[in-house]
Amino acid sequence: MLQRYRGTVGLVLILVLAASGCGINRLPTLDEQVKAAWSEVLNQYQRRSDLIPNLVATVKGYAKQEQQVLTAVTEARAKATSMQLPADVLSNPQAFHEFEQNQAALTGALGRLLVVSERYPQLRSNQNFLALQSQLEGTENRIAVARRDYILAVQSYNTALRTIPDRWIGAWFYPDLKVRQTFTISQQAQEVPKVQF
Repeated sequence: MLQRYRGTVGLVLILVLAASGCGINRLPTLDEQVKAAWSEVLNQYQRRSDLIPNLVATVKGYAKQEQQVLTAVTEARAKATSMQLPADVLSNPQAFHEFEQNQAALTGALGRLLVVSERYPQLRSNQNFLALQSQLEGTENRIAVARRDYILAVQSYNTALRTIPDRWIGAWFYPDLKVRQTFTISQQAQEVPKVQF
């Protein structure tokens, strides 16, 4: 009886060690990496959103006649920050695309605001504006890096979820895991810019 008990315990121990070494934890690990990368994307978008009111206020003093551009930036920020992200945004193509479009609209509006600032030499030399512009440029770079990291994390996760043996492990142990969405480039961003001299 004691011999049989030891054999059963030994078999269970071998199965546990084999299961932990066969990649059973790979999918949850990759899923958590995707979630962490997504949180960093949201963090950087929030940082940008927090900078915008200061930038708009600084430009407003110099560019009162550019009210249309300032309004567009303010509205784009409001739309981007007011969107309620559903819990399944990473696996919901429609919600993900809407989020992506709102952020792209804000990026475009900010670009137009910075172009407007070129018309005002006093604004370009204002230290507050220069500091805010530098912060915004740094934030845009951080957003690009966070998006890249997210895309790479999603690529690893989706590849694992769709290839054998992880596909089988996912079906058996983690049936609720779904393919995650990744960022795409809008049609407008794919067009070649027209430069005129």
